[in-house]
Amino acid sequence: MKRLPLFFPVLILLFFSFIACEDEKMDTPDPIDNSGNKEGIQLDDLGTADLPVISIFTNGQAIPNEPKVPADYSIKQNNNTIATGRIGIELRGSTSRRLFEKKSYGLETWDSNNKDLDVALLGFPEEEDWILYGPYADKTLLRNILMYDLSNQIGVYAARTQFVEVMLNETYMGVYVFMEKLKRDNDRIDIKRLEMTDMDAESITGGYILKIDKTSGDNDNDDWGGDAIYTEDMSFRSDYDTNGEALSFAPFGGKQGQETYFLYEYPDVDDITNQQRDYIKKYIDDFEDALLSDDFSNGMERTYTDYISVKSFTRFFILNELAANPDAYRISTFLYKDRDKKLRMGPIWDFNIALGMDGRSQPNQWIYQYNERVPNDTWLVHFWWTRLLEDPLFRTEIKTQWQNYRANELSNANINATIEDRLELLEQNNAIDRNFERWDVLGVGLPFNSFVGKDYEEELAYLKDWLEDRVAWMDSEIGRW
Repeated sequence: MKRLPLFFPVLILLFFSFIACEDEKMDTPDPIDNSGNKEGIQLDDLGTADLPVISIFTNGQAIPNEPKVPADYSIKQNNNTIATGRIGIELRGSTSRRLFEKKSYGLETWDSNNKDLDVALLGFPEEEDWILYGPYADKTLLRNILMYDLSNQIGVYAARTQFVEVMLNETYMGVYVFMEKLKRDNDRIDIKRLEMTDMDAESITGGYILKIDKTSGDNDNDDWGGDAIYTEDMSFRSDYDTNGEALSFAPFGGKQGQETYFLYEYPDVDDITNQQRDYIKKYIDDFEDALLSDDFSNGMERTYTDYISVKSFTRFFILNELAANPDAYRISTFLYKDRDKKLRMGPIWDFNIALGMDGRSQPNQWIYQYNERVPNDTWLVHFWWTRLLEDPLFRTEIKTQWQNYRANELSNANINATIEDRLELLEQNNAIDRNFERWDVLGVGLPFNSFVGKDYEEELAYLKDWLEDRVAWMDSEIGRW
């Protein structure tokens, strides 16, 4: 046998040491970066028009992935300071946090003792949890905000959003989207509060919020050990694989592609009781059993509809398919159940690589058929959607809603008007130019960029053309149902 050179093991050791250092570096605090101020942008240059400016001061502290560190903030608009206070701030996101220079942040508004404080900011209803999302690879800056706008227009709650500019420790950070975090309350996901004492037959039925997702990043679950490590404390697992076949259960642990886990979002892992866990798992189990056993022959009774709001499922389908969202159904997917009510899909979430940005987001392919194209992904689309689309009555409901929306909120004219309404604020304040002076990425291929325009106008034209092709294809496909 030919022997390896004596230095080869040393090279291997150095390689793995490098990788370990890189992984460690990913989770270290974000240093305070002043390189973006080479243009000399100062706070006094901003906030003189309608576009709000959020200034954050961490008093020399770097911003970690977690926990949140204390900071001071102020919001300026039309030359007036309209809000000041205390916040906790941390990095946000899983993949984006690791790949992109422009970071997103999770915020909590605090009182003077660094305790959570509900505050009404920028016209949003009171809350304590907020998000500063920094569009980076999406060079239109629009994809998330557009889809949330369209969802709200068709009457389906999505997170409220507002374009802002951000100054961090007197360094200009560019255009951000200030937005709500999805929470249970009367102004957001409006379901009953579920207390640990709610155990009787009626109260235990709601409310619950579940999420199909990775287990780190946006879920504040990094301490569980990684994106694909699930435990029975944080989640439960479907009895069926992504083809609707019964699973042979292995112990909880590293996720396999065919498994689907439901994370406890509300109540969270610290507040949900074992009886409540059992209830919501059995509810999902019963729905899945009904969906698989129902006969969809004409005239046959459906029992799966006893468990779900069909309209919420079809509207969720329409919005995610309109965007050809590669993350739809399999990650970043919320669902909720109110007390004595059926299971509902939504709110929609996370469109930063949708609308033709990622190569998996094609104008002429169904996203619910993702598994056929990417069968080796760790996160696959659960069997619900393929099975539901086998039901002629479910397809008819989609067709009816789609045609109604296309004549109104999802018409080409209204989609373009929604885009232009959002752009007007940025253009009037020259914020687009400032953002790309700060982040010189126009004409640069970034992760998830299937198209690279030489300037902002080309990026925007690509988005509009892609949407025009997408709705035309969906008109044709759905019209044959």
